[in-house]
Amino acid sequence: MIKTNHQIVYESAGDALVIRLWGEIDHHSAVDVRTRIDDKLLAERPHRVLLDLSAIDFMDSSGLGLIMGRFSLVRRYGGKFAVLDPSPAASRMMSLAGMERMIAIQYTKQERN
Repeated sequence: MIKTNHQIVYESAGDALVIRLWGEIDHHSAVDVRTRIDDKLLAERPHRVLLDLSAIDFMDSSGLGLIMGRFSLVRRYGGKFAVLDPSPAASRMMSLAGMERMIAIQYTKQERN
């Protein structure tokens, strides 16, 4: 497990790379988070990418752009992408944007918010 700036944790799980984010995803943080994730994805090109949003406290439209951009990047190199356990804040924004029609959302926790 690799921690960077206490906002992103990368964890390998078989053929998947799990990217855990926490805190806020807004216009202040999105560019840095996007750059760091893209560097990791392009260096490793994992077959599956799971973006864990279970610990997101706040997300605005910059977060939606972050998700869609990583989804597109992973698809371009032939990988599969899913969002894992979105928090209520992330889930609300994703639902408003209709993202569940395009991006797989996986729930692994007993309690769904």
